[in-house]
Amino acid sequence: MRGEEQKKIAYQGPIPFKEYLKESEPDKVSKGYAWSTAIGLQAVDGLKPSQYLIDIAVQNIEGKITLKEVQNLIDIYYEERPVHLSDDERIEEADKVSARIAQILSETAFSFSPNEYIAIHRKLFQGIYKHAGKIRDYNITKKEWVLDGATVIYGSASELRTTLEYDFSQEREFSYKGLSMDEIIHHFAVFISRLWQIHIFGEGNTRTTAVFFIKYLRTLGFPATNDIFAENAWYFRNALVRANYTNLQKGIYETTEYLEAFIRNLILDEKNELHNRNLHISGSLSVEKDKLKK
Repeated sequence: MRGEEQKKIAYQGPIPFKEYLKESEPDKVSKGYAWSTAIGLQAVDGLKPSQYLIDIAVQNIEGKITLKEVQNLIDIYYEERPVHLSDDERIEEADKVSARIAQILSETAFSFSPNEYIAIHRKLFQGIYKHAGKIRDYNITKKEWVLDGATVIYGSASELRTTLEYDFSQEREFSYKGLSMDEIIHHFAVFISRLWQIHIFGEGNTRTTAVFFIKYLRTLGFPATNDIFAENAWYFRNALVRANYTNLQKGIYETTEYLEAFIRNLILDEKNELHNRNLHISGSLSVEKDKLKK
């Protein structure tokens, strides 16, 4: 049984990769960051990997098995499972997508294009979502905790491809020459929040956007290899939400300040505090009132 009953349970403890992030061996460090990010990003959809995935990820970091072998082991593991309950299926998703993110982050190949963005979604969710790599043909809303149940206005189904291509063309033509780092980071925040707001897929948009963003940053000279995504994936998603929500009646305006704090930690290794409670619309308004009092 290979401890089947134990391994199917979602992993509950801290991700045990921090020791590898302090390693002197570059290969172990890069693998540790890739796995920390890959597993941490599952939190944007409330998912947790299995103990089995954690175990074989460690084997990969230590050089005992390749990423290809990791994916084969996961596929075999779930093919042998006799029962698929709904909760177990989400663990399967977390395991498979984590391994695929680790694989993509380990590769240097990248093309800044809408097709690359769509291809990342296909690679991450093939065999998991029927719509993997397909642009949605229906409109969506999502109730957000950070907005007290309100939704971001996502892209219209009839204009998704056109909007995606427009955003890519604008970014491709943009010049970073002569900009200060503050201006660069603000631009990053605007670009990535607009890309996410299109929400061209039915599910998996945040994980796809995060992986694409990391790959893009690397082409611009930013390694983006720390554990910010691993520990603050939900904050990242909430920051994207706040960058795309305005309610004039309630005095709430879209802002990239939270996303910029996240990006500064990611690429400059700053230590800005990232608290989800501050992004909640009632919490952020209280923070603003406190600032005005001071």
